[in-house]
Amino acid sequence: LLPSNVAKTMQAPVCAIVAHDMSFWEAFPTLSPHKDVRGYFRDNAALTEETAFRNSSMQGAYLIMAARALGLDCGPMSGFDRSRVDELFFEGTSWRSNFLCNLGYGDPSALYPRNPRLAYETACRLA
Repeated sequence: LLPSNVAKTMQAPVCAIVAHDMSFWEAFPTLSPHKDVRGYFRDNAALTEETAFRNSSMQGAYLIMAARALGLDCGPMSGFDRSRVDELFFEGTSWRSNFLCNLGYGDPSALYPRNPRLAYETACRLA
């Protein structure tokens, strides 16, 4: 963890590792039996990494939305040594970490006010 993340993580009741399985494509015959797309991923490490990382990011976002809907505070962070986390928790598997997320009930007095947001026109492009 980055030094600024250590205290918050040690105080959190839960620190979830949001991860992805680099062999996710092996489950397609079960999850998507209408078309065998394993060949798209089997020999294309870049596509596999991009797809797995993107999808685990979306699933992590759903975790955060669900936790917040239940009243939990969430502290997602990318400031950690992914290689070390993978070694400690996923050694010998095809799983790789994406980000960490502290979950719990924070101290309201320690929360920052909401930061400004970019205008829609600045942050979004329609094609």
